[in-house]
Amino acid sequence: MIGDKLIIEQYHTNRASDILVLVADRPLDKFVITVAGESGAGKSELASEIARLLTEEGFKTGILQQDDYFVFPPKTNHEMRRRNLEQVGPYEVKLDFLDSNLRSFKRGESPIYKPLVIFDEDRITSEEMDTGDVQVLVAEGTYTSLLQFVDIRVFIDRDYHQTLEARKRRARDKWEPFMQDVLEREHHIISEHKALAQVVIPADFGSIQLQFN
Repeated sequence: MIGDKLIIEQYHTNRASDILVLVADRPLDKFVITVAGESGAGKSELASEIARLLTEEGFKTGILQQDDYFVFPPKTNHEMRRRNLEQVGPYEVKLDFLDSNLRSFKRGESPIYKPLVIFDEDRITSEEMDTGDVQVLVAEGTYTSLLQFVDIRVFIDRDYHQTLEARKRRARDKWEPFMQDVLEREHHIISEHKALAQVVIPADFGSIQLQFN
């Protein structure tokens, strides 16, 4: 998404390093990692650091952002939520489109055609992404644990109370009381996705926890 703002801290880098260790012995050819969690949990930052460290290790890496796959552009989507809070949920996102892009990638198809959000213009356009030489795709977003064509699912276990300051720092949305309702609804949905992950990062971004599912 054009117009996003990342604030990368050392703890993002540390946990990305841990994840790199987990995938180091795997055949990284058309490999998909997802990074999920609640809004403001640090998904974009962690995904960025995973991609950067993999690139430094010699693996060509790309990132897909769930935010590009929303049905409506961000400001319009916010207004849709204001009209009907029931709008909040996975159906706001074209997860099937994102999954089809991952499937195409894993099949070796290139380029893939994907949406692209221009945040400041509240507009969705499209772009080609050359994935011919890409070995690893990192897909990040709130609901990416639900995607099928994935090798490792990572979940950041922070709830909306713990992510509030991070959201304010990124200043992507103007804070208003209504946002509390949105975040609470998201929390009830996304917290159940923790069970789908193989790698869980605790709220304090301490040592990763492995799950076998």
